[in-house]
Amino acid sequence: MPNRFPPARPVAPGVPAGTTAAVAVLDRRTGTFTELLHARTPFRSASVVKLLIALDLLWERGPAYTVDEEDRARLEVMLRSSDDGAAGHFWDLCGQGRIVRRMADRLGLADTVPPPDSHPGFWGYTALSAQDTVRIYRYLLDEAPAPVRTVVMGALRRATRCGTDGYDQNFGLAAVFDRPWAVKQGWSGFPAPPRPRRPPTGPTAGLDLHRPALHTTGTVGPGDRAVAAVLTLHPPGTPYGAACTALGRITRGLHLPGATRLAGTWLGTRGPRAPVRTGPTARSAVLAALPAGAEVLVGCQRREQPPGTTAATWWAYLPAYGGYLAAEALHAGGGPLPAVPTC
Repeated sequence: MPNRFPPARPVAPGVPAGTTAAVAVLDRRTGTFTELLHARTPFRSASVVKLLIALDLLWERGPAYTVDEEDRARLEVMLRSSDDGAAGHFWDLCGQGRIVRRMADRLGLADTVPPPDSHPGFWGYTALSAQDTVRIYRYLLDEAPAPVRTVVMGALRRATRCGTDGYDQNFGLAAVFDRPWAVKQGWSGFPAPPRPRRPPTGPTAGLDLHRPALHTTGTVGPGDRAVAAVLTLHPPGTPYGAACTALGRITRGLHLPGATRLAGTWLGTRGPRAPVRTGPTARSAVLAALPAGAEVLVGCQRREQPPGTTAATWWAYLPAYGGYLAAEALHAGGGPLPAVPTC
């Protein structure tokens, strides 16, 4: 399946100042791109390369495409929770940069190359483009053997709220659109930019290894109709929450055919690691901790007064998390929140 550029609507203005972005959105029903922006520009992949690591691991294991129980568990956590230890295990086991070369040849990826020769063990320094990322998903959906598709896409449909490193994965596609979706997110350089010991060399010598990277990729809508990749780089020192906000604003401006947007009002968080809870009480279990400076979608709000007290607390319901955030953790204040209906 060749990589082609049918006519596409240019991405709407909205890339924040200082942010570098690449976008590709494909409508699988028509076979045309609905959004394109710098789609052939290589970015360092961060964890998006884990898709290629998984496909390479499964490539020659037909007809059942099975792996032993231990590696199956590693594969699952690598894809669902973006586990770096599992990725490092398979990277070393299967030949490091040779994984990328093999998969680029197999899938016809035009802009994907291994990490710089000076950093062979840094799998997240693989270079890929938004267009190539869409091609990976097209292979998974349209050409991969059914067992491979089930393993990889099944894991992406069950992506966890947080990665095993504690970073919130519920940004970009997962935060803007309602299910069904399948996502593989990527982040690199938080809270501080990486500092390679030597300048990069080889085919990726010009790849930006310093600015924080945040990517959202995957499929959205019934039948995986829309395939999307949004790759971004941010100014050095950008906090994770601020990068999520910048990426979110880009993603919200995109047209994904067949996708349903979550309804609500976007509000910014304040303070470090605001907890999202299962219920509208401080005693409810914590589902996730939001980074400061992130924008979250608030569906509705409710006022709760603990028994035996005269004080009341407003809680914001976050549909992307299925949980509640104390309104005081939002920049709009302790509530009632303006322009937000009651639950």
